[in-house]
Amino acid sequence: MDQSHIRNFCIIAHIDHGKSTLADRLLEMTETISDRDMTEQVLDSMDLERERGVTIKASAVRMRHHAADGETYQINLIDTPGHVDFAYEVSRALQACEGAVLVVDAAQGIEAQTLANLYLALDADLEIIPVVNKIDLPAARPDEVAEEIEQLIGIDAADVLQISAKNGTNVGQVLEAVVQRVPPPEGQPDAPLRALIFDSHYDPYKGVIAYVRVVDGCLEMNHDLHMMATGANCDPIEVGVFSPVMVDTKRIAAGEVGYVATGLKTIREVRVGDTVTTLKTPAQKPLAGYQPAKPMVFAGIYPVENEDYPELRDAIEKLQLNDAALVFEPETSQALNFGFRVGFLGLFHMEIVQERLEREYDLDIIATAPSVEYEVLKTSGEVITIDSPSQLPDEGEIEEIREPWMAIEIFTPTDYIGPIMELVTGKRGEYTGTDYIDRTRVLLKFDIPLAELVVDFYNYLKSASRGYASLDYRFKEYRPEDLVKMDILVNEQPLDALAMIVHREHAYAKGQALVSKLKELIPRQMFVVPIQAAIGKRVISRANVKAMRKDVLSKCYGGDVTRKRKLLEKQKKGKKRMKMVGSVEVPQEAFMAVLSLNED
Repeated sequence: MDQSHIRNFCIIAHIDHGKSTLADRLLEMTETISDRDMTEQVLDSMDLERERGVTIKASAVRMRHHAADGETYQINLIDTPGHVDFAYEVSRALQACEGAVLVVDAAQGIEAQTLANLYLALDADLEIIPVVNKIDLPAARPDEVAEEIEQLIGIDAADVLQISAKNGTNVGQVLEAVVQRVPPPEGQPDAPLRALIFDSHYDPYKGVIAYVRVVDGCLEMNHDLHMMATGANCDPIEVGVFSPVMVDTKRIAAGEVGYVATGLKTIREVRVGDTVTTLKTPAQKPLAGYQPAKPMVFAGIYPVENEDYPELRDAIEKLQLNDAALVFEPETSQALNFGFRVGFLGLFHMEIVQERLEREYDLDIIATAPSVEYEVLKTSGEVITIDSPSQLPDEGEIEEIREPWMAIEIFTPTDYIGPIMELVTGKRGEYTGTDYIDRTRVLLKFDIPLAELVVDFYNYLKSASRGYASLDYRFKEYRPEDLVKMDILVNEQPLDALAMIVHREHAYAKGQALVSKLKELIPRQMFVVPIQAAIGKRVISRANVKAMRKDVLSKCYGGDVTRKRKLLEKQKKGKKRMKMVGSVEVPQEAFMAVLSLNED
């Protein structure tokens, strides 16, 4: 198709503002999907996405639209996630587009992720089409929200489309706006091939399938391909487009979006952000790729059964192909044996990865409590980064420990400013400013340590604001803090998987809370099990799990007390010997206890 008749756009919005529903209506209107095959959230193909009602992966689809001017246009839509943890998926999808439809809920108005995704789109220099969705709701206030959008990006409120994706009201206007306002792709059809890989997944029969946006030239079946960053070569097995299932078309022309089945078996050969070119006439210069996603939260993932280790490694490698932000390296733990240290973008990302490993790969896994990446300045002047308490050098070698701080923005109705201030300052946050959006809504700005943000902060924010507040965060800087490593000892053996880095002021309270929690969770043994929290050599909290005892005195009624004492001494000796050889099984709940500490 002629390039002037191609439009590439994506839908961006805060979580739950109706992106996937709008995508459904567009597919129906363009008759890309027959009524028989139509389901809700058709582009959210993962079971997890459907159950949770969120988009996790960006997905692409090609549609044909007969416009009001009598011409037929090829429209490529990329549906993106809204959750803050998946902002990197959004940034990659934007690189493959020329325009973005910004969806805002008519009842909720502009929220934190609306802004974050909007700024990503403006940085990528895209044409923005603002849309107010859910105008059928009783609480909808479309005209006010349109004015909010006007103040934000300067587009006249009269030009903001008002639609209901659920009922299909005015959805046709969105397609017409895409055709009229989004510029056609600029590429040279006769130049050597350059195609950008913006996503990928693994197929057991066709190898790695790369999702590509062809910028220059033409991608055809009979050309041998070359990946410019990794240097890998391949003979494509299949080349085609998404509509929304994969359709083999043998070629993708300049400006189009599609896929190529490479037949390559390993992940390292096909990187997201790489440029695909032909082996015979390669392009001189690759396309500008992406900033690699930087993991923020780290946790250990271990198989429950030790022999499942190879399966776990294969599963994480395949997941990494589908999820470019996942990084991992092998690690060992005295308590849990062999496993991996895995880096995630946030807690929601960690939850999703854990669930995908258990469901899609049928694995039983244990995840340790999440930690963040610290910078340690040693007395020798060397600076090292650590993402696990076990990597911390000896106290004598440490000059200072720096922890990551985030700049956070919280959108909230004015009624909840007090509880939110209390929540953030209780988590060592610092207030930096307030912007009033209108009479009833404010934007609060804080700096807060990432370690306080990753565990349950989002849940507390939702309960403090009755679900109305929304959150966006970005990395700010590393700051030196008075941090110490707290070890947990069970039966006088340190459990490395439970060690944590804490602020010295909070160490006693956290130590005591964790020890009390573990006392409830660790099952009773035939001997007394001491549980201790220690900083260095100093124990700061201790509790005992009582022993189970057999009543050895049941046969003694009356008589000499020395006989009773003799029996009790004999029992005590047996317990002592048992304790020396006995080991304590620590259940999975104990490793998760660290997560629920703040509830008390």
